[in-house]
Amino acid sequence: MTYKTIQGDQWDIISFKVYGTENGMSLLMQANPSFIETTVFPSGVLLQVPIIQPAAPESIPPWRREE
Repeated sequence: MTYKTIQGDQWDIISFKVYGTENGMSLLMQANPSFIETTVFPSGVLLQVPIIQPAAPESIPPWRREE
């Protein structure tokens, strides 16, 4: 999967847009090493977005499980 940046995007913002959480920042950065030192993106940069496999149900705390 890919993501095309808009002016002003930052790693945490991109992570939130594609994963719904800022916790995917490190995955995005690892998948796009040529932009590792970029803090604020210009528009039009095409980034690779790794697919995150959902956690196994037994590893999800009971209060976060969908029933």
